[in-house]
Amino acid sequence: RVSTYELEEYYKPDAPMYEYAGQQYRLQYLGNLLNSDHHPKLQGQALPLPVILVRGAEQPMALQVDNLMGSREIVVKSLGPQFSSVRGVSGATILGDGNVVVILDLPAMIRSDILSERQRLASLEKAREAGRYEEQATTVMVVDDSVTVRKVTSRLLERNGMEVILAKDGLDAVAQLQDHQPDIILLDIEMPRMDGFEVASFVRHDDNLRDTPICMITSRTGEKHRERALAIGVNEYLGKPFQETELLETIKRLTGKQ
Repeated sequence: RVSTYELEEYYKPDAPMYEYAGQQYRLQYLGNLLNSDHHPKLQGQALPLPVILVRGAEQPMALQVDNLMGSREIVVKSLGPQFSSVRGVSGATILGDGNVVVILDLPAMIRSDILSERQRLASLEKAREAGRYEEQATTVMVVDDSVTVRKVTSRLLERNGMEVILAKDGLDAVAQLQDHQPDIILLDIEMPRMDGFEVASFVRHDDNLRDTPICMITSRTGEKHRERALAIGVNEYLGKPFQETELLETIKRLTGKQ
């Protein structure tokens, strides 16, 4: 039997394992194994409450129960095929007063509970891994009116673990920047509706986007275009066709991400 004060401590999150005679047990309320809405009644209990130690399962468990009625010899009867799918029930018996009592298969219930807990922890770890990946992944916006350039560039970036946002021209880029804030923008110059210089100027004058690195990738490699781009605030200026390693190194340097 365990005092209600100790039980309250064991039921707290990150509580230590219950230990008895040098053996550690995971302490749990029997009602939890039954997936019921019942909770342990600890308040107002002056006397220690009974705890059943179950060994032989994959993980020894201490089950707190509400009361112990005693022990007796019984004949376990099958419940038939109608109850074969009910988890944790091994049969039933009829007491001397005519009451029918269901017999629980505690080891099976404990194994099922351990499996459920492992699945829950695995799901949490998977969610954490996904969260870490999302935090670490570099988001790149590729703005180019050439379908081929967009495809080639996006495949290169995705192969290297980056998230890619594609824009077919400057106006499309500005529209998408209202909902997305990439880590870096790869920007062509000559595009219909809105060219690269206009997009770069828009980004540098937007309070939310002004610090976003911009790398221009263009066939216009003359000094005049380069100087104009740098004057607007473009961080890097590459010519077409670009070298894959040079582009990846540029993204890494400007974003500070691997």
